[in-house]
Amino acid sequence: MTSSAASAAQFQSEANLLTFDPTVTEIKPRCYPQALRGNVSDNYHGTTVFDPYRALEDPDAEDTKKFVTQLNSLSEPFLEACPVRDKLREKLTKLWDYEKFSCTSIRGDFFYYYHNTGLQTEVLGRERHSFPRPEYFFGRRHNRTFKMCSGEELSDRIPGVKFSGIAWLHDNSGLFYSSYPELRNAAEGPTTSSTKKHEFHSIYFHKMGTDSKEDILVAQSRENPDKMLGAEVSDDGRFLFVTVRNGCDPKNQLFYYDLSFAGYKITEKIELLPLFDKCDAEYEIMDSDENTALILTNHEAPMFKLVRVKLGSNGGKNQNELWQVVVGEDELRKLEWAAPVDKDKLIVCYMEDVKNTIYIHAIDDGRMLYQMPLPIGSLSGVFARKSMSKIFVGFESFLVPTVVFHGDFSNCPSRESPVELREIRRINVPGLDYNAFEAKQVFYPSKDGTQIPMYVVHRKDMQLDGSNATILNGYGGFSISQLPSFSVSRLMLVQHFGFVWATANIRGGSEYGEKWHEAGMRDRKQTVFDDFISAAEFLISNKYTCNKKLAIHGGSNGGLLTAACCQQRPDLFAAVVTRVGVLDMLRFNKFTIGAAWVKEFGDPDEPGDFPFIYEYSPLHRLSLTPGKNWPATLLMSADHDDRVVPLHTLKYIAQLYHLLRTEAEEWQRKPVLARIEVKAGHGAGKPTAKMIAELVDLYCFLQRVLELKWNE
Repeated sequence: MTSSAASAAQFQSEANLLTFDPTVTEIKPRCYPQALRGNVSDNYHGTTVFDPYRALEDPDAEDTKKFVTQLNSLSEPFLEACPVRDKLREKLTKLWDYEKFSCTSIRGDFFYYYHNTGLQTEVLGRERHSFPRPEYFFGRRHNRTFKMCSGEELSDRIPGVKFSGIAWLHDNSGLFYSSYPELRNAAEGPTTSSTKKHEFHSIYFHKMGTDSKEDILVAQSRENPDKMLGAEVSDDGRFLFVTVRNGCDPKNQLFYYDLSFAGYKITEKIELLPLFDKCDAEYEIMDSDENTALILTNHEAPMFKLVRVKLGSNGGKNQNELWQVVVGEDELRKLEWAAPVDKDKLIVCYMEDVKNTIYIHAIDDGRMLYQMPLPIGSLSGVFARKSMSKIFVGFESFLVPTVVFHGDFSNCPSRESPVELREIRRINVPGLDYNAFEAKQVFYPSKDGTQIPMYVVHRKDMQLDGSNATILNGYGGFSISQLPSFSVSRLMLVQHFGFVWATANIRGGSEYGEKWHEAGMRDRKQTVFDDFISAAEFLISNKYTCNKKLAIHGGSNGGLLTAACCQQRPDLFAAVVTRVGVLDMLRFNKFTIGAAWVKEFGDPDEPGDFPFIYEYSPLHRLSLTPGKNWPATLLMSADHDDRVVPLHTLKYIAQLYHLLRTEAEEWQRKPVLARIEVKAGHGAGKPTAKMIAELVDLYCFLQRVLELKWNE
């Protein structure tokens, strides 16, 4: 076949797209575009695996761009045909337009916080301690640039910053940041959608007032190109702490450097000293003084403990002599973090059955003094310093937008006297009746009998009759917990469509410590899918919904979850929304940051790992049940996503379309669509308008395929 003939065959469905009627919810498979199938195959440890859509791995190839255009040409008119689309957009925009604040922090004579008047990107603001008129400086999206408090923009530019925090020297003369060597000196933005694997994540020091090309390489792991590094400076400015991880593995090494040795000046690569030089557990710095460091760790403590370690001791050795346990492990609740406050106290945060609680402990012996009263929910931020008596606590839940509390220990007559938390800010969403909703926690048995927690949000007048449209959301990986959080868009669905919103706290997260995480990683990944499927069965058997009204939703690792569960139990779900999902589990490790996920998923290039990865890989497990509709599906990705690169979505939808066209033309009618956002990334930092547009499309899809009615 000539190249022109191949190109014509590749896109032979263009004529069918022109005859597609977007006002009808049924779509025949012949309307779906076809990407060119190649004859590429790989041999994995004796198993031949075909990869017919390898060409779609190049996001800048003309055929890939054309396929993306065709996908959007199908999905856009379908989503725009939603009869309540304008109402959805108008209502969501109106509800989103409310004043927002972050938790407050203190620097010098000022309080700092992020503030948003409604639809803008968050802006950093400050107020003097007496809370007079605020001043505002710059938004979160103004990265790579710097401004003075006066508003003067500095000439400093740091391009190519990647997977990084910022750690300032205390005299503000310079800062530490993380990047990859090949990105650091890149132009302000890439001209192509590079999927090249990143290697040798490093820490650099930038001296203010200099060109970023003069930045100093501070730390780098040359023996392992997949290690990731982070830097922070101690509260007193004395020490630089450097964390080194194997990709996204929570276990880490911890090093430090005494900045006073060189007069707090960085002129060359520094020699880091080991505090913990083995990646055998998590070690997170909570505080330090001249001789010791306060460390949160799960070393021989899956629910974590707080220990004090001598600097210079390389804490992994001779623990009994060099470690002092300040707050021991509690087997029933996970110790999340701790922070010194008011010289002789610790504020300690736990996660108890997927909700945050905070306590005050004595800093010397770790003795618990009292619990601080908080509603059921999660902490959105806390500010506490050893040298200060003031604390700020940010709180939120499913039905409570951020509330900021302030307390002052100087008002307490003794260390044992509870501090009073006073509400100083409460966010309110005009037009939202909080009393119309109910949020509750339920527990259900998974396949192996383990009790799994799940939060359920619904209208108070909801009837348990099996007829309610329901969204089941999950993540299940990377030790990430799904705590209660506020979402105005979620409540809009509940209010106007009568949705039930369920969040299953499945294994793979860290809701119950590292054992909960490990139970859902590597060769135990099927446990995550079993937990999620069991959540769906619970919602159906308890009459929240039925399989004709149940949708599942997940993003990134949660997209892997929804795609795998859809394949294993398509009979359970009416609709599936997979956002930026990791779907090609045999090649995820070859692009951008994918190699960092090997500790979580396993390595498909290793003979011991390949079988259990191949067993559930969504791209490779795709198959249809004869005579049965594949659930209505919406895949969402972005053509410039450099974390979960778009090839996952493109190869998956191409293979699914191939199967539907060749095997299911007679019976498949439920729509299977892909929305590929152009010139956009993984999701973080999106402008408000783009976030609203994405949600409107998602909700239009659900409205159409579940046949929902809008209720005022």
